[in-house]
Amino acid sequence: MTETAKLIVGILVLLGSLLSLITTIGMLRFPDTYTRAHAASKSATLGIMFTLIGTAAYFWFTKGYISAKVILGIIFVLMTTPVASHLITRASYNKGVALWKGSVRDDLKEKYKKQKQEQ
Repeated sequence: MTETAKLIVGILVLLGSLLSLITTIGMLRFPDTYTRAHAASKSATLGIMFTLIGTAAYFWFTKGYISAKVILGIIFVLMTTPVASHLITRASYNKGVALWKGSVRDDLKEKYKKQKQEQ
C-alpha cells in the first residue's frame, strides 16, 4: 500500500472518529430530546459513513477489491439511521415530550391540532 493510500485511509477514519466525537458532545450538551436526536442522526451517520468508506478504501488498496459487506453496511446505515431518528422524535412528540423552553417554533402543533379537530 502506497503512502498516499495510507494517508487517504487515515484521513477518512480520522474524520469518522471526529464526527463521532462531535455526536457525543452534542448528545451531552443539547437541551432536549429533539436536538439530541438531530445530533445523533446527522453527525453519527456521517461519522459511520466516513469510517466505513475508509475501511472500503483500505480493502481496495491492500487486497485489490472492495468488500461487499462494507458496502452493504454503508447502505444499511444510510437508509436506517435517518428514518429511525425521525420515528423516535415523532413518537416523542406524540407522547408529549416537551420542547426546550428556548425553542422558537413548533410547526407540528397546528398540524396535530387540526387532526384532532377533524376526528
